[in-house]
Amino acid sequence: MIRLTIDSTGLARTRFAVSPLHEAVNTLMASGLNTRTGPYAWVGRTRRVLRRERLELLSGLALDQAGGYLPDFLSPHPTGPAPTVAEQLEAVRRTPPERVRAELDTVQHGVPAARLNGRPVPDVVLRTLARGPRYFAERVADELGRYWDVALAPYWADARAVLDAEIDQRGRFLARHGSGALFNSLAPQMCWAEGRIELESRFEVALPARMVLLVPTLVSHEIHLILDPVDGVHRAPTVMYPVPRVPSTVPHAPAPSLAQLLGPTRADLLSALVGPATTAALAARHFLSAGTVSYHLGVLHRAGLVSRVRSGREVLYRRTPRGEELVAAQEDGGEAGS
Repeated sequence: MIRLTIDSTGLARTRFAVSPLHEAVNTLMASGLNTRTGPYAWVGRTRRVLRRERLELLSGLALDQAGGYLPDFLSPHPTGPAPTVAEQLEAVRRTPPERVRAELDTVQHGVPAARLNGRPVPDVVLRTLARGPRYFAERVADELGRYWDVALAPYWADARAVLDAEIDQRGRFLARHGSGALFNSLAPQMCWAEGRIELESRFEVALPARMVLLVPTLVSHEIHLILDPVDGVHRAPTVMYPVPRVPSTVPHAPAPSLAQLLGPTRADLLSALVGPATTAALAARHFLSAGTVSYHLGVLHRAGLVSRVRSGREVLYRRTPRGEELVAAQEDGGEAGS
């Protein structure tokens, strides 16, 4: 069991972030990798890039089975809500030498007190480290950059939109129900009560937390709590939690009469808008391209059936009262008015 003691000040500091390199490094962990078919099928293809591009350091550090440890400096602690890939890669390059050595030592020897086992590392990792921790950080950052460009960059725009929409939804939940309920909603294995966050785990850890960073992920379908293994200056614990595959309110299949009236795709989209959603989220949910969804939402918008409003960098769509009436009338078997 992992236990984090956190007071009201720590809860006030707790925040969300979308982290490109956290998503990239998540694909290096075989356990919990989201390789299902559908909108996230690209995740299962990322690991092939390691072999094809001959990324020897990342391949040597990747976890091919459950257990073990991936160096945390590969996914730098986000200093803001939306770090860029370039910013995070530069942070990897500037990792303090003592942290590089300490985290690679943890890879090999684990943390017995926490039940974290060590594992062998390939000679190429040791040879590169022998040239100095700063050299190692620069070379592994170069590999991460190549890995990102080939394996994740083509999918990031749509993935990022889904992650941002998830944070917006969680923010509204936080405003209505509070921090404790928010932690309890992230995964069945996690709970918050009496000033303590608990996560079911094979590891045994108990720590105070000055804050917690919450990072949604599309790459994993398991929740992870990332703790700093290096003595001295401790970074805040990071909770990486999977984005739900379906919304909390599941839309009904459209009535046949609605599909006849609007066409099957537009009927599906209108019925799915039980709450605000982005184009990317609807595309992922319906296995459509973002362009296709955008076109059909435009038609529904011009017909007065959906509205759109900008929220930060996103555009959220929702049903208008007229759209609600049309869906309800068709579900009841009535006639839709104009």
